[in-house]
Amino acid sequence: MPSLPKDLSPLLVPAGILSGASLAWTTWSLVDLLGTGPIGITVAAGADIVWASVIVAEARGLRITVKSWNVIPVIGWLALLAVAGLLVWHGHRADSLPMAVAGPLLPLGSKVVWLLALADMRDPAALTGEEQAVLARMQRGMAFEEEQHRLDMRRREMAAERQLAEVSVDFEIELTRMDKGRELARRRPLEIAPIANTEQPREQIANTPSTPPIAPSTLPADHTPTSANTMIEQPSIADLAREHVAITTTNSAAVQAILAARPNADRESVAAAVRRARRNADGMKGGYG
Repeated sequence: MPSLPKDLSPLLVPAGILSGASLAWTTWSLVDLLGTGPIGITVAAGADIVWASVIVAEARGLRITVKSWNVIPVIGWLALLAVAGLLVWHGHRADSLPMAVAGPLLPLGSKVVWLLALADMRDPAALTGEEQAVLARMQRGMAFEEEQHRLDMRRREMAAERQLAEVSVDFEIELTRMDKGRELARRRPLEIAPIANTEQPREQIANTPSTPPIAPSTLPADHTPTSANTMIEQPSIADLAREHVAITTTNSAAVQAILAARPNADRESVAAAVRRARRNADGMKGGYG
């Protein structure tokens, strides 16, 4: 007998021989029982395939649990009893008591030897079916928690991305508003400095059509300008400031020139007018120059 690997049982050899003999006997018996000729091999082969598949499933440790017990062994015994019943029926139909008694011995003996071989190969320290079921439930629970955690983290990432997008939009809007404000400030017209009051005195109200102006030839030869005429003819401090700012480079020089022309003028007022005129001149050069 050839040697088997250490993890295989020597009982596998007689179990395999008995299985082959049982399949051959069962197939012939079912074909003869059905009386349909070669076509009956399909039914016989189907019954043998079911019985052999259950044995393989038990050998691989397959479990179909219903509550606390496994269904696979039950299916195996039901299939075996069905095959044994057909063999007994075949012996009865053939009026052969030995066939009816000995016929089921092959599948029953094969089943018993297979159970012994599987028990011999089973590790005594291996987990039981109930323990494996408990571990399987724990693994399913961990897989569920991992998937739940992944979905929760994805939801948080989506919320963070939405918040960042809103902040970015607000930032762009604020930048646009600031740019428009600066553009509006650049396009705003320059403010004109107020001109000093040069209103004529009540005595020099403009001539109306009913009072035509007096011809210069009618004035006396020794006529001298009055204070009102002098106020009208002389330029204002603002005019002088604009004039001297245009021809000087510093405010102090412009102030000195204006004070030289107007010794009675207030120095602080002149300096303020010069600074205002300088700002207006610089603004015109920067905005329109």
